[in-house]
Parts: sequence; structure tokens; C-alpha cells
Amino acid sequence: MVGLGNPGPGYQANRHNVGQMTSDVLASRLGVQFRTHKSVAVIAKTKTSAGDDLILAKSAGFMNQSGAPVSQLAKYFSVPTENIIVVHDELDIEFGDIRSKFDGGHAGHNGLRDISAKCGTNYHRVRFGIGRPPGQMAVSDFVLQNFATIERKEVPVLLELAADRVMEVLASDSK
Repeated sequence: MVGLGNPGPGYQANRHNVGQMTSDVLASRLGVQFRTHKSVAVIAKTKTSAGDDLILAKSAGFMNQSGAPVSQLAKYFSVPTENIIVVHDELDIEFGDIRSKFDGGHAGHNGLRDISAKCGTNYHRVRFGIGRPPGQMAVSDFVLQNFATIERKEVPVLLELAADRVMEVLASDSK
């Protein structure tokens, strides 16, 4: 499971970092700590309830260059692309709506574009709806902003729901 985002404290609470925030929620739930890995990522390893290995990852690089760390991790841990789960922000889904899907395009998301270029498109996605920017605001400005005050109150619960969705994908994938 890879949570997309950008590195550093200046980006931690940005809309674009909901994937990494979800990774943090899962690590906390599972009682694991992230550590650096040679793939330009931080990872936390544990087991699923079915006894399978579960690797939580956050790229240590920028969103637009997510493909190399994801492909390096997949190669290092011998994870087939169809077993990868990517958690990311989604402009085309209203704020608060969390959906999952398997395979598909990148819908203009540069992190997904890079992962798909390096790994192919047949991976799972947990899509965390952030909605569209207001008025004429540029998409890049919107995704790199922290959530609005009213949204911030809901984000912790939504991150838990996104983590639940990851666990649902894992459970359905192991059947």
C-alpha cells in the first residue's frame, strides 16, 4: 500500500497528502513504525490478518515522481502490480467521498501518471475525494493547500474511512 504525497513538513496537511496521511493512520492502527528504505521511500512492514506480508509505504520524493519508488518497492519485495494499492487525492470526487477501483487512467493526476508509466495501470486505487478548486483557482494551488477549516474537522474521520477501504481491498484481494 502506497500513500501518495509530498515530503516535508510544509506539505503534511495539504490535500495532495491524503495518501500519506492514510498511511500514517494504518501504521498507527497496526502498531508499526516507518523506517527509511533504499527505494527513496519510508516503509512499515507487518502482516495481514490472513498472514500475508503488508508493506505500507510513503515516497520520500515528490508526488510527480512517485513511479520510481513504487516500482522499486514492488521489485524489491516481489509484489505484482495487481497487488499494489495506491491511496491518493481525487479532484473528480466530492470532498468526503472515498472510493476504490482497480485499473484505469490517471485522470490528470501526475502521481498516478508516473506510477502507471513505470508499473502499468493494473493496480488498486483508493480515491479520497477532495472536490474541485473554487472559482478560477489553479488545480496546483488547490491541491497544495491545507484543507479548509470546515473540512479539517472531518478529515480525521475520513482518513479512518480511507484506511478501512484499504483494509477492504486487502481482504477482497486475498480471497
